[in-house]
Amino acid sequence: MPPIISVSKLDKIYPSGFQALKNINLDIHRGEIFALLGPNGAGKTTLISIICGLVRPSAGTVMADGHDIVRDYRAARSKIGLVPQELTTDAFETVWATVSFSRGLFGKPANPAHIERILRALSLWNKKDNKLITLSGGMKRRVLIAKALSHEPQILFLDEPTAGVDVSLRKEMWQVVRSLRDTGVTVILTTHYIEEAEEMADRVGVINNGEIILIENKAELMRKLGKKQLTLQLLQPLQALPPILEPYQLELSSEGDEIVYTYDTQRRHNDITDLFTDLGRAGIAFKDLQTKQSSLEEIFVKLVRSPT
Repeated sequence: MPPIISVSKLDKIYPSGFQALKNINLDIHRGEIFALLGPNGAGKTTLISIICGLVRPSAGTVMADGHDIVRDYRAARSKIGLVPQELTTDAFETVWATVSFSRGLFGKPANPAHIERILRALSLWNKKDNKLITLSGGMKRRVLIAKALSHEPQILFLDEPTAGVDVSLRKEMWQVVRSLRDTGVTVILTTHYIEEAEEMADRVGVINNGEIILIENKAELMRKLGKKQLTLQLLQPLQALPPILEPYQLELSSEGDEIVYTYDTQRRHNDITDLFTDLGRAGIAFKDLQTKQSSLEEIFVKLVRSPT
């Protein structure tokens, strides 16, 4: 099945000479949640703006569900819903009027049943007659999602969808996004909250200095680049590690009562078995052990700090 979004050899150079995007190549699969991560100024919003037809590229092509975003703008744009980062809405319109009007902007005929389905799915139905000025920030963000879905797009872009939203509401929003994916909508999100990508994404792309530096299945990324730590709490403190344990590059705590072993997740599993065997040979006993794996945030920081 062809990708629902295909970006090829995409560049963006502004009149000032600043190159915001450099040779971006990216395919997004139909029906996935794709998280685009990157530090401030990395090019995330520029890339989204080009794919959504809001900014013209300097070079390269973008296809949205088979339509060129430049040559066939209307057809391509009709496939896309965009939820911007900024909460820009007409404060004195009702929720129902705002979402219905957004559908009309795409030339779609009135469909009250569809608007009702969206508002119910986003827990906005009981607010349909409320003016936007009376809504909380979290509810306003839900209205933006409803507007983006009003014309029945196949692709939904969420630019920092939970920025400024408290933790409990953020988790509710995650569930909304998952339910949208379950209906067949392809979701692309940018986020500063690494746990958001870790919780929801099927694949992760990392952009830095206008270049895509990695695209990977989330689980595979964590398997390839993650580290595991094994911490052993010793029965008796040690003054120093014996020579037999030098190959493992262990860390001994300052109190001498813990040993930490850091290893790659891809390394052979019998490394730990060998460690336990050598601990026994050295007469070192432990009373407890704990393991910890790198988070996606730690992997991300490592990637963007790596020299290019």
